[in-house]
Amino acid sequence: MNNLPISVIISTYNSEDWLRKVLEGYKHQMYDNYEVIVADDGSGASTKAVIESYQADYPVPLRHIWHEDEGYRRQELLNKVIMQTEFDYILMTDGDCIPRNDFIAVHAKYAERGYFLSGGYCKLNMALSKTITTDDIANENCFDVKWLKQQDKLGAKQAIKISAGDTLATFLDFITPTGATFNNCNSSAWKQDLIDINGYDERMQYGGPDRELGERLMNFGIKTKQIRHKAICLHLDHKRGYKTKESLERNLKIRKDVKDENKVWTDYGIVKK
Repeated sequence: MNNLPISVIISTYNSEDWLRKVLEGYKHQMYDNYEVIVADDGSGASTKAVIESYQADYPVPLRHIWHEDEGYRRQELLNKVIMQTEFDYILMTDGDCIPRNDFIAVHAKYAERGYFLSGGYCKLNMALSKTITTDDIANENCFDVKWLKQQDKLGAKQAIKISAGDTLATFLDFITPTGATFNNCNSSAWKQDLIDINGYDERMQYGGPDRELGERLMNFGIKTKQIRHKAICLHLDHKRGYKTKESLERNLKIRKDVKDENKVWTDYGIVKK
């Protein structure tokens, strides 16, 4: 599936400094058969200005889909964006995850009917997150372990993940105890599979709505592939002001029901009751 057309969906909310770095990463991909859609959960004018500055000379179509800021409504927005994608294969990621230049190519290589792909991220501290410039992304400095360590501290697991070649990455994906879950920072699936389970459950806020989507995909019969050591992106540090005890508890209850009842469909997704 090396020339598979892919719609990349980037979730963002009022984080234009990080979004600028992420858009820079998608500007320098080795792959060329894709579009980029920024799914914006109500950001202000400065985010729009960043996107417009990139639209002027972006190598692929770059779209901005926005809705009013009425609190955390990311899942509602993502359902709308899924239905507006140009292509039949969708790569989900976040506006705080800088992709390595082979990121989309890896997803295209391992995409297969009947599967979704599960990736992860390399977590950076705030000092490294701020240090990386758009030039460091364009010339791939930020994916050089030696360069990163010269700037600030880098965890051993992150260093291994970034530096692993194809053979080691395949081995590490095979032995990792981490489950192949659907992670919004770095996962991809067929658009029709997402529609067939009615997309994201819009009752869910921060804390596992992507995992719940993946759990329903698996109940639907979709299998998983682990690519956490192959599809590399850097996670920029940030606070999580939208994380609440209430939302986490509600989400856990919804996920328990999905598991106990082997649910495939949500009544609170793309198609409403």
